[in-house]
Amino acid sequence: MRAISDEFFLTMAEVSGALVGTLLVGVFFYLDSDLHKTRRGAAAADRYMRSGVRWIFLVSALPLIVSLTLAGLEPIWGALTFIALSIVLVASTADTTYRTVARGSSAISTAFVVNEVATTAAVVVLVTLPWVLGGWVPPPDAFVPSLLLALGSGFFSIVALVMTLFGPARKDDATA
Repeated sequence: MRAISDEFFLTMAEVSGALVGTLLVGVFFYLDSDLHKTRRGAAAADRYMRSGVRWIFLVSALPLIVSLTLAGLEPIWGALTFIALSIVLVASTADTTYRTVARGSSAISTAFVVNEVATTAAVVVLVTLPWVLGGWVPPPDAFVPSLLLALGSGFFSIVALVMTLFGPARKDDATA
């Protein structure tokens, strides 16, 4: 692998920060629009949405915080930061997955279910990849594929969220 510059990590942090900002605007628009109160099964859907939004924040925070750490500190601090955020991300992934597959599931659209399957697989890969590529204390460039995968997962999760909330109503929602 070629050496990655600090400017690359700072740019990645900027892109991740933009994703977090976009999500914040979308969440506030959703809460202000009262769409969450008009959907059938609003309580279960709201719990699922909170879990999903928390997951998107975490997956977007991973490249933001780890990139800033790798740009400014020694590689060991980047690895420790990555480990800490990965633990929280895996726990959040388990919670969101549970809410998707539980009996009486609150999964509110096919896009969300497909996204949940894809992002769960992505989390497994992105959490292990730096150590597969770089050993016990991976060099900064070993984190790049995981950080890019986290950015992509966050972006596609925002897309699934927007498609679900602001797309056409499902057939069973239209009859409610």
